[in-house]
Amino acid sequence: MDITYLGHSCFIMAINGYKILFDPFITPNPLAGNIDVNSLKPDFILLSHGHSDHVADVEKIYNNSKTTLIGGFEVISWFKNKGLENGHEMNPGGSWKFDFGTVKMVSAVHSSSMPDGSYGGIPGGFVIETSEKTFYYAGDTALHQDMKQIGERFSIDFALLPIGNNFTMGIEDAVIAAEYVNTNKIVGMHYDTFPYIKLDHQYAKKVAEDKGKSLLLMQIGETVNI
Repeated sequence: MDITYLGHSCFIMAINGYKILFDPFITPNPLAGNIDVNSLKPDFILLSHGHSDHVADVEKIYNNSKTTLIGGFEVISWFKNKGLENGHEMNPGGSWKFDFGTVKMVSAVHSSSMPDGSYGGIPGGFVIETSEKTFYYAGDTALHQDMKQIGERFSIDFALLPIGNNFTMGIEDAVIAAEYVNTNKIVGMHYDTFPYIKLDHQYAKKVAEDKGKSLLLMQIGETVNI
């Protein structure tokens, strides 16, 4: 499974012949200046919640590709009201089988509002089961006990976890989250973009290594097979 990092919490993955984009925040991110948003043509966009640093480029990418939006009810409804009609609303606890695999929306402990300040519903993460891999995209979240249910119910190959601290988990809680969901492979996200979430990369890798976890910190624009 190929995964490309586009900065902050944004990734695009090639899954079963489809391109799946997560939480597009690219053009406002100075660290992602080398990414050409207009070249992105995803088949699906998954949105964990409504904060602008997760949805900033949704309209531009949608208009270029007529992709399908997947996310919480209020987030998708907000975009539908703006004319982005191709969307699939979900809420935590629900699952749906799409062409690329099955998506289960799971709990996240965070806040959510839309860029205009309107109510953004309940934030979430996603467990995605495919014929290639099963993985957990946590979205923005604190460490919470519901993560244990993910480890009990699914065989998680890797987890994309926020590690920047302040607004989400830091690395210490992220390695516990990895333990909860029963995986040794962490892909870090939601770090370095803002002063509050600057990451000491060496320290983070040591914390993960000391707990028997592999922490992947990707360069923006980098593609790896995982």
